[in-house]
Amino acid sequence: MTFIYRALGAHILLFVALGSAIAEPSTMIGGSLFFQNRGVLAPTGSARPLFLTSTQSPSLVPMSANLGLFAQLPPRPKPIPAHTAASVPAALPKQTHVMTAAMRAPYRRPNGTTSIAQIRHIIGQAESRRDGYDAVQHGAKIRPQKRPTQMTIDEIYAWIDATPGQPHAIGRYQFIPKTLKRVVAETGVPTAALFTPDVQDALSDVLLVDAGLIAFQAGDMTRHDFMNNLAKIWAGLPNSSGKSHYHGFAGNKASLTWKSFDAQMQKVQSG
Repeated sequence: MTFIYRALGAHILLFVALGSAIAEPSTMIGGSLFFQNRGVLAPTGSARPLFLTSTQSPSLVPMSANLGLFAQLPPRPKPIPAHTAASVPAALPKQTHVMTAAMRAPYRRPNGTTSIAQIRHIIGQAESRRDGYDAVQHGAKIRPQKRPTQMTIDEIYAWIDATPGQPHAIGRYQFIPKTLKRVVAETGVPTAALFTPDVQDALSDVLLVDAGLIAFQAGDMTRHDFMNNLAKIWAGLPNSSGKSHYHGFAGNKASLTWKSFDAQMQKVQSG
């Protein structure tokens, strides 16, 4: 009987020892030197993560935004837009044909009552009121040695070539060099011919046609459209704004008012 009690007691002691070990595995495992500072691998009485975040280092796989080697790259900056050139402000219009002499004194009205002669007279008022057919642009410091009507066209060309860097508008209609050469070539006037009033009138007619004279006479162009076209050729004439088409360019300004210009052209139109 004593043997039986001893054997039963040994089994009870073994059971108690094993139960204590099973009840506290973390004490046996987590307390070892190998597992120190690495987190608990086995679950304990309270729910905790597999690895304690207070003891682990950053992972190659991101645990939060933008952490780790495989974290998403930051968004790329938007491409810089291609450079676009700034709009350049519109330049003043280039003078098409003549430049005003800005001479302001009355002169005798030429003979003739045809519409063309009347239009020429209006242009003469705006461009060369003082000297008429012998007008030279007042900005020319070196003037011709003779009056323009006593010069040949060749002599005018020679004066232009010998005096660069100054204005060269000449005659009643203030032809500038480029325009003078063009209308001389179109009319076939010999360059040996004198720059007489008749020659100047014939040369000016080319410019009147450029402005739409034929359409105006036929009733296919309004008076104001024709007047605006004339103002694009002769800087001394105003356009419908009341100013020269070349106002402020090289000192140009209208020498007639739009009201006066319109009244005279109305008379031309009515015949």
